[in-house]
Amino acid sequence: MLTPAAIKDLKLRLRGPVLEPGAENFDLLRRVWNGMVDKRPALIAQCAGSADIAACVTFAREHGVLLSVRGGGHNYAGKAVCSGGLMLDLSLMKGMKVDAARRTVRAQAGLKLGEFDRETQKYGLATPLGVATTTGISGLTLGGGYGWLAGKFGLACDNVTWAEVVTADGNILECSESRNADLFWALRGAGANFGVVTELEYKLHPVSTVLGGPIFHPLCKESFRFYDEMSRSAPDELTMLGSAMTGPDGAPAFATVVCYCGSPAEGERLLEPLRTFGRPLADMIQQRPYVEMQSLFDASFPPGRRYYNKAHNISVIGDEAADTVLRYSNPLPTPSSSVAFQQLHGAAGRVAMTATAFPHRYDHHVVWVDPVGDDPADDERMISWARECWQALTPFVDPAVYVNALDDVLEAGERPVREAYGANYDRLRVLKKRYDPTNLFCQNSNIKPD
Repeated sequence: MLTPAAIKDLKLRLRGPVLEPGAENFDLLRRVWNGMVDKRPALIAQCAGSADIAACVTFAREHGVLLSVRGGGHNYAGKAVCSGGLMLDLSLMKGMKVDAARRTVRAQAGLKLGEFDRETQKYGLATPLGVATTTGISGLTLGGGYGWLAGKFGLACDNVTWAEVVTADGNILECSESRNADLFWALRGAGANFGVVTELEYKLHPVSTVLGGPIFHPLCKESFRFYDEMSRSAPDELTMLGSAMTGPDGAPAFATVVCYCGSPAEGERLLEPLRTFGRPLADMIQQRPYVEMQSLFDASFPPGRRYYNKAHNISVIGDEAADTVLRYSNPLPTPSSSVAFQQLHGAAGRVAMTATAFPHRYDHHVVWVDPVGDDPADDERMISWARECWQALTPFVDPAVYVNALDDVLEAGERPVREAYGANYDRLRVLKKRYDPTNLFCQNSNIKPD
């Protein structure tokens, strides 16, 4: 229990406000993207900068308070908010500065992807960052960061050249290949375990218009086969996502979403087989601004809906996996639900497995078993469907999972965490003991220090 005196002391040490239950905006700030999450912290600290974060970390350590960190608050399990603890809200920290000549940007951790992209696109520049504008840049990047440009330019974490982080002892450290290099390595793939990142520097790349969008085909085994074959032969400039979902006409469909960031003429030639395969139900592939490509999924996945997720990595989408998805997709538990396959290949797969903490450096897809609804009465049915589908897919997938997709709050034990960090798990445990020996940063896919 926190005493009034302790809370008053924390308020005096921060530039930003500290909110208690009942305060204006408290309930608004504790809400996260997933409407299924309803956690109630004891305090919310709206940090105005690194010094505020350091003071909060010290306070949590000294008072034995559970600590969570909200950048964008976008993950399925709602790890950004903790029940009965201190939630750090970084939404006031949205500063960023683009250096167009060096093609770099420094960005504070409270930014969301849409905010980041709008600023860098003023200069015709971008970095690989997710596929939804409401995602926070820091959480996405610290777990790896798949995105539409990953085949050409690598993951979000591969484009980080510098970071500022507040560690469990309350120190503010700068990290790069030449400063605190071991911590810099750990932040790029397992960062939530090691501190609160306050600011990141990214490499930027010239991207302004892409050839992209969805094309819909009938939901059948042939659509899966075509998608699997085409995705495995895709050049770096083309990144793909396939999804068993509800089509534009309300019937089951297989959507192939593409993003090609190379020559428009070459992109049209490359995508012709996809556009002439079978009889497409709808073709929405076109030249479009990069920020429009980034926002394609926003209308379907807005904040406040009820989300759940189970995930695998899969190398080849064979007939058995396709049959399983078909069995669980007809019907889907709700019209907004899907089973999606998000591609990693190209530059992101050519980085050495041990070069960063993110370990899954091989061509694969993340399987997102993703029910979405609006009625709490559907929660139990949606969760049961996701778990059953995920379990049925297990014989056909890899013993690996993307840490940012490992969001089932009821999944316990060390096995899924080991699968998330793979060959880098043992090194990460050593670093966890050094930088966070009491496991202050535990609201994550947690690497236990003992």
